[in-house]
Amino acid sequence: MTIFGRRTYRIGTRRSPLALKQVEEVLTNLKKFYPDFKAEMIGIDTYGDKDKITPIWKVEGTDFFTREIEEALLKGEVDFAVHSAKDLPDKIPDGLTIVAITKSIDPYDALVSKNNLKIDELPIGAKIGASSFRRKTQLKKYRDDFRIIDVRGDIEERLKKLETDNLDAIIVAACALVRLGLECKIAQRIPFEILKPHPLQGSLAIEVRGDNKELIDLLQILDGN
Repeated sequence: MTIFGRRTYRIGTRRSPLALKQVEEVLTNLKKFYPDFKAEMIGIDTYGDKDKITPIWKVEGTDFFTREIEEALLKGEVDFAVHSAKDLPDKIPDGLTIVAITKSIDPYDALVSKNNLKIDELPIGAKIGASSFRRKTQLKKYRDDFRIIDVRGDIEERLKKLETDNLDAIIVAACALVRLGLECKIAQRIPFEILKPHPLQGSLAIEVRGDNKELIDLLQILDGN
């Protein structure tokens, strides 16, 4: 017997391959508890998906990657949203709530490099692509000879920049490569004493309207805290 009847929930998500994998992960975990749970993904282009120029460090803590999804949630166009937890803005919009933060599947920053070199094997003056202010400052502190190049785009686009931008390496979240089945590209999971990761790296955030008690009760089972 199903507790959902014919109800199909609408999940707001970005359209990137990684974002879709994240929703699949949430659905797989939900169906362990609710085998009859039905959902459809509603792909939404956020401002951050359209703007591939603004450096990430300038918009950290803002709704750069969540704004349009949260607007759709408030309008009732989707029932709940799945985000990379580290993309959450510092202030959640009024009327919305984060009902669950999942356990991280991999908190490390990963080095992807030409010839599979580890960070200490990279040549003097190596060009490394990175996005966040955190990664850039910690890398320079560890090796001030590195030339840090700002990179934007989804994971696949950043991987291509190894060749197109003549980089020696890029730094990305290991969890992204794991979710995309690209773990083989990881030359090194960078030790925490070199790169301390974002505290929510590898976790997913489930966001709902604050007045939707049904979904709050249903989805909070995914909370990993």
